[in-house]
Amino acid sequence: MNRRQLDSAPGVKGRTQCETKAPLSGYPRRVSDTKSPFSNRHLMAHAGFALALANARYWSTVAPLVRGHLHQWEQRARTIPDPVLRAVALENLHGERFNAEVAAMLATTVPRAHRPVAVEAIVALEIIYDYLDGLIERPMPNPLEGGRCLYRAFTDAVNPHIEPGEGYYSGYPHSDDGGYLQALVATVRVALARLPAAATISEVAQNSAARCAEAQVRVHAAPRLGTAQLEQWATREAQATALPWREFLAGAAASVLAVHALIAAAAEDRTTGALAARTDETYLAISALSTMLDGVVDYEQDVIAGDEPWYIQHYEDWSVLAQAIVETAEHAATRARALPNAAHHVMLIVAVVAYYTSAPAAQSEFAQPVTAHVHQELRPLITPTLAVLRLWRDAKRLHQRRSALARRTMSPQQAAD
Repeated sequence: MNRRQLDSAPGVKGRTQCETKAPLSGYPRRVSDTKSPFSNRHLMAHAGFALALANARYWSTVAPLVRGHLHQWEQRARTIPDPVLRAVALENLHGERFNAEVAAMLATTVPRAHRPVAVEAIVALEIIYDYLDGLIERPMPNPLEGGRCLYRAFTDAVNPHIEPGEGYYSGYPHSDDGGYLQALVATVRVALARLPAAATISEVAQNSAARCAEAQVRVHAAPRLGTAQLEQWATREAQATALPWREFLAGAAASVLAVHALIAAAAEDRTTGALAARTDETYLAISALSTMLDGVVDYEQDVIAGDEPWYIQHYEDWSVLAQAIVETAEHAATRARALPNAAHHVMLIVAVVAYYTSAPAAQSEFAQPVTAHVHQELRPLITPTLAVLRLWRDAKRLHQRRSALARRTMSPQQAAD
């Protein structure tokens, strides 16, 4: 995308006030007297150790489980009778599998005896989230009603007090998935029930899932119903949190990450209701980072595709957006320091930033100055974390090439099987 296209594209307001080639010094500096938690050398040293430990645990005990579950669900998705639903399920399993792989990093602090069960629940819930996201992007007669029916699958997955419904597709033009979505819901419910503190985190997890579902439904309804309903809802709901409404909206839409963190917490006997609430509060902010950075990194691709950059258009200019990302990361880190395994949670905050900013699109003309500013504020831990995530992306590309080669060499019957 050239400079003229970027200036005329929709999204962040006041683009001409903040040149993409501006030096980092052009961004607003810290105005608060409080030091950033990322400047705490002791905490950063512990977080660096947590990164190394989590990486070792992930590849030895988590990654093989994730690959197995993804393969299992891909095989199940191939049996979906409806071709549209089958295509959406397979597209998300192929294109979004990295989401499940990264989400499972949360299981690296889970006691080893409960780790396989936690991984099973996290992977299945992430597949539900990505599948529903793929479905809801398609037109529906009533986007709010139809969207809420779909996302009831997401909330049913973590609510042990109700029987899972059968009308998930009642507002959707396609419905014959051969039991695929119900099987995913049942897998999460059964796995979660096997964790020792499942009952303790249940209410918080249900609230977190409901928040995520409503945000997703409203976000996807905005092209037809407008953004006023979205802003009004976020403004009202944000009052019960420490986040401004824009950051709350970002966190709510990606709160699947908060539910994953609560599943991991359910594997700990010592988890209390108060700890579950603090975990949700922390991961609401971490989830906000996910949405904000996703919007930055995908901006140019979205504009080229003709899609409205739904989230970042709420910011006045790039400098405001960049500083909001930094302040949200600091808010999350401050909350994370009060949790058990604080260094691990701080490491995950930086890992979320590295996950998005290690993508090739993070070097686009729009994204690069924003990501550079964020990296500067999160040093020194961002440097090794970026290296790890770039290796993960390299491994992902290698896996995709091998899979594509394997599919090309298969017979039609083998590919169908």
